[in-house]
Amino acid sequence: MQLKIMPRRKRLSAGRTPLILFLCQIISALDVPLDLVQPPTITQQSPKDYIIDPRENIVIQCEAKGKPPPSFSWTRNGTHFDIDKDPLVTMKPGSGTLTINIMSEGKAETYEGVYQCTARNERGAAISNNIVVRPSRSPLWTKEKLEPITLRNGQSLILPCRPPLGLPPPIIFWMDNSFQRLPQSERVSQGLNGDLYFSNVLPEDTREDYICYARFNHTQTIQQKQPISVKVISAKSNRERPPTFLTPEGNASHKEELRGNVLSLECIAEGLPTPIIYWIKEDGTLPINRTFYRNFKKTLQIIQVSEADSGNYQCIAKNPLGAIHHTISVTVKAAPYWIMAPQNLVLSPGEDGRLMCGANGNPKPKISWLSNGVPVEIAPDDPSRKIDGDTIIFSNVQERSSAVYQCNASNEYGYLLANAFVNVLAEPPRILTSANTLYQVIADRPALLDCAFFGSPLPTIEWFKGAKGSALREDIYVLHENGTLEIPVAQKDSTGTYTCVARNKLGMAKNEVHLEIKDATRIIKQPEYAVMQRGGTVSFECKLKHDHTLIPTVTWLKDNGELPNDGRFTVDKDHLVVADVRDDDGGTYTCVANTTLDNVSASAVLSVVDVPNPPFDLELTDQLDKSVQLSWTPGNDNNSPITKFIIEYEDAMHEAGLWHHQTEVSGMQTTAQLKLSPYVNYSFRVMAVNSLGRSLPSEASEQYLTKAAEPDTNPTAVEGLGSEPDNLVITWKPLNGFESNGPGLQYKVSWRQKDGDDEWTSVVVANVSKYIVSGTPTFVPYLIKVQALNDVGFAPEPAVVMGHSGEDLPMVAPGNVHVNVVNSTLAEVHWDPVPLKSIRGHLQGYRIYYWKAQSSSKRNRRHLEKKILTFQGSKTHGMLPGLEPFSHYTLNVRVVNGKGEGPASPDRVFNTPEGVPSAPSSLKIVNPTLDSLTLEWDPPSRPNGILTEYTLKYQPINSTHELGPLVDLKIPANKTRWTLKNLNFSTRYKFYFYAQTAAGSGSQITEEAVTTVDEAGIPPPDVGAGKAMASRQVDIATQGWFIGLMCAVALLILILLIVCFIRRNKGGKYPVKEKEDAHADPEIQPMKEDDGTFGEYSDAEDHKPLKKGSRTPSDRTVKKEDSDDSLVDYGEGVNGQFNEDGSFIGQYSGKKEKEPAEGNESSEAPSPVNAMNSFV
Repeated sequence: MQLKIMPRRKRLSAGRTPLILFLCQIISALDVPLDLVQPPTITQQSPKDYIIDPRENIVIQCEAKGKPPPSFSWTRNGTHFDIDKDPLVTMKPGSGTLTINIMSEGKAETYEGVYQCTARNERGAAISNNIVVRPSRSPLWTKEKLEPITLRNGQSLILPCRPPLGLPPPIIFWMDNSFQRLPQSERVSQGLNGDLYFSNVLPEDTREDYICYARFNHTQTIQQKQPISVKVISAKSNRERPPTFLTPEGNASHKEELRGNVLSLECIAEGLPTPIIYWIKEDGTLPINRTFYRNFKKTLQIIQVSEADSGNYQCIAKNPLGAIHHTISVTVKAAPYWIMAPQNLVLSPGEDGRLMCGANGNPKPKISWLSNGVPVEIAPDDPSRKIDGDTIIFSNVQERSSAVYQCNASNEYGYLLANAFVNVLAEPPRILTSANTLYQVIADRPALLDCAFFGSPLPTIEWFKGAKGSALREDIYVLHENGTLEIPVAQKDSTGTYTCVARNKLGMAKNEVHLEIKDATRIIKQPEYAVMQRGGTVSFECKLKHDHTLIPTVTWLKDNGELPNDGRFTVDKDHLVVADVRDDDGGTYTCVANTTLDNVSASAVLSVVDVPNPPFDLELTDQLDKSVQLSWTPGNDNNSPITKFIIEYEDAMHEAGLWHHQTEVSGMQTTAQLKLSPYVNYSFRVMAVNSLGRSLPSEASEQYLTKAAEPDTNPTAVEGLGSEPDNLVITWKPLNGFESNGPGLQYKVSWRQKDGDDEWTSVVVANVSKYIVSGTPTFVPYLIKVQALNDVGFAPEPAVVMGHSGEDLPMVAPGNVHVNVVNSTLAEVHWDPVPLKSIRGHLQGYRIYYWKAQSSSKRNRRHLEKKILTFQGSKTHGMLPGLEPFSHYTLNVRVVNGKGEGPASPDRVFNTPEGVPSAPSSLKIVNPTLDSLTLEWDPPSRPNGILTEYTLKYQPINSTHELGPLVDLKIPANKTRWTLKNLNFSTRYKFYFYAQTAAGSGSQITEEAVTTVDEAGIPPPDVGAGKAMASRQVDIATQGWFIGLMCAVALLILILLIVCFIRRNKGGKYPVKEKEDAHADPEIQPMKEDDGTFGEYSDAEDHKPLKKGSRTPSDRTVKKEDSDDSLVDYGEGVNGQFNEDGSFIGQYSGKKEKEPAEGNESSEAPSPVNAMNSFV
């Protein structure tokens, strides 16, 4: 509920004094209830200066209230206006409002005058202001003959308007016959009096329809003055002159204005060039927030002017030839204005009171009192009343003291009239606020509980909280003079029932109200500032938290107005989404959450950015032969500042339609001085650049053709090279059309031998890029120059470059070629350089041809394949890498120039020494028995010398995968098979095998194999990993010591076989990796290529590809190059090979490993359990 808060309030003390308000006799906040007797009060009336439309009925308002209801009467021009005698005048029933029906008959001028309304009842009479009724007037212009005005260019001119006097004064403006407003500027402007002022005229001011119009708003009519014709004659020379004032005249003037109005000061000056106007206040400063400049600073306006604005104001008119000033002395007067208007006074019989009337003005107004519309000097005497200037003092009033008093404050600029009644009543208290009113207030905000009351004598007010609470005593409460209880900061515990009690000597009244405290509505997630490029989608979030009993409504605003009615704007519970953002979508977006008790808002700015709009209005000025000034107007920067402008040009004469970069300037510039080339038909365009990119190009400027001139530059990239041994080809990069500087572009080509005394030979050729000189000696240096010329003249003297006539093949081969063999794969070649004269061209380098004839062992004759190595420049030696050891090579050397190769040097032969051999091509184990194994191998594919012997090393591997003692065995070089005997039965062995030459040992190859155990065909361990095992029939009966052992393990083996087949049927995998790691070379463990581990083989029934690892083909042959192939590649697939007894023959091939370390570890045979576990 909206509560009226009095300016004065009392705060409760912390003591025990009851919260009781003792009010003074002035009870301005209290209105007398209309059911009680009271004097009249004017509630509505027409304005003092009442201008009416003569085409409509006249309505003069006068409304009043009182008890009993008042009666109304009128005076016109100071005498009684008998409305009953005028049939056109009627009074509204129950009101004093007059209606004068002039639309049917009569004229408005008949009823022009000063009207005053009186409202009267038994308690007194109230009067209205003097209402001056005047019909509005819009008279026509006086007929006049206007002579044409002729004047010279540069003169000043005033076109008078002199509109007819209307009521109210008309609004003046100048237009032409087409009702188009005439453009105004610092040079041409309209004065406050309506005249049109020209500081200086120009030829374009010539026209025959300068028309002044007067618009009378009250009657909605426009009057037109006769057109004025002005003709400006162009003068050959306009003499510039300093400023002089057209208005006001002289050096000083005076201006008077009333307080509260708008002060308008005007200075219009003439001169050539057009003067500029400045304003200052002498001995003071212009008020910042109330000062405005109008009419191109020719008018100074100060709004809400006050006496402090009085003083001297100076306007200064200045142009390059001088300055003048005019001083306007301003005096601010004031019509009367209220300091304290009199207020209604309600007293009980026997009480005292005062009516006060405070007013001010310049000059100070005179205060006069009236009683019931009659000056108090002639009004009936009242013994309880005493007048003391602007105060009436009442003592011991009685009911007959009731009356309406009028205070009139007047001076020469106006008057104020106020009615205030004295009403003498004896009334017990009454509370006007509705009972059980519910107040709902947001926590931590003030709570105002209303208790409007009336009584005479004036009641005292007390407030209580709760049904049986005592009077409120704490200082957190504030009681206002109108009875309102204020809780400055309401909390949740402020909720409850409050009782207001009013008492005077005639009785008591009380009223209960209820207060509820609600949680405040908060925006917990506010919209945030956003920058979005045109065409994008932006989202603003607005998330609320509110009291559960309040239902908020969320409204989105744009720039404090409604959102555009556009489908691109989507509002859901917490978001506003703007799609396809446009330029006009930029602005401030506000989320407003409203409940019945509070509202909260949060705003965010959306900046719509994009590349700039293209510049426009390109203009060329200061046009010289080799420069021009380009100016332009920037386009909209689309909220991203322009950082630079790019200027491009088009040469319509030579490259029409092709734009070239001219220059770049700062984004703050709008002009650029451009350097030009001769004989170019220029057009320019400008592009603006900001952080988002480059604008579209502007429209092209006008074309500008520069004069022709001799070329500024000569051709570049001049070269002299012969294509044949007897010519010189001179080439150059020709000038483009832009560089030609004029028509008839040609070239003067000059040449002579560098080392001779010949004169320059010259020839002028057309616009080409090559000239061939024939009949030259072979490879002779020449001096060359190429000069540009056109129809205007020659370019500057060109630079001289050196070239050579054509090359020929070299005539001499390099001599003294010899070879130094560094090692078995590297040789160094030396030769003597060829004399420069015999090269007959530019030395490119030397080229070595070399080839391998056959190996030193006279084996494997191969196809002759020559290799080539080229050594740049003048080097006289070079290295031949990548040779094969123990080989026979032949080479020769040739010199190379730009034409080609010279003759070859005599062949030189050299041999490379022996090297270490490669690993044996294969290694396989065949015919394993109980105590022997047979090895077969193929010799190394690259012996790199004469094999001297083979070395075989082997060692056993026990059941814990530990390596036993290493045995070293030498085998003659002519052997390819070897049988090892006296081996342990049922034992795995690892073999290391390599070949040797005189140069040393080659790379080794490794293999593993297992001796057989008995004739039962028990599979050896790790069959799945490819380990070989013999399958030989053994007579158990002859092995008495072994019969007990075999019986003991027979049952276990049967169980393990069953488990094995079950697991194989389920697709189990063989854990090969751990065995392979354990059986690796003691020094070098074979590794996968990717992570250094062996792969894991899958059971054949899994049908999965095998992972990388060491493999051995079915014939137990180890091939190093194919070690990564799968078993399927060797034809095994899911079908393994078996011996005659049904045992599986596995294969396992390791990669080449280093020489194994000697070991003394003991070797023991793996148990059948371990073997079966390995198999499984």
